[in-house]
Amino acid sequence: MAALKWINLSLLVLYPVAWVAPLIRAGLLPLFGLSEISVLTGIQALWATDVLLALIVTAFALIAPYMKTIGLALVQFHLLSRRALPGLALMGKLAMADVFLIALYITIVKGIGIGRIETAWGLYLFTACILASLLVGLVETRRSAD
Repeated sequence: MAALKWINLSLLVLYPVAWVAPLIRAGLLPLFGLSEISVLTGIQALWATDVLLALIVTAFALIAPYMKTIGLALVQFHLLSRRALPGLALMGKLAMADVFLIALYITIVKGIGIGRIETAWGLYLFTACILASLLVGLVETRRSAD
């Protein structure tokens, strides 16, 4: 399963790209221009207003998925025991919570109708990274059961 190793290792590069890529473009009214918001700019804005929430989002959006990817690579290269896989799977589920929250915020803003919001390519990249990581983790877990 060398392909799984390459997919997982590619996530070490793709996650940082997804963090700086625009997730959404948002504006207050349709007449004004839209501002691009990425994971990192969103976290920066949170640090100024709500430090606890910024810490939580940092843990879920940056630390959990990246640590899971590193952990999976260590398992794949036999540098970490396969017994770590359940913990790594939990980290992947925590990371998926971010994608859900972003989707929820987009739905709420569109429902209120005050501002204008558009999804950007970074949201799809970030979601694909999380889903690829979940898939690699699932396959690795099933391989250990065999």
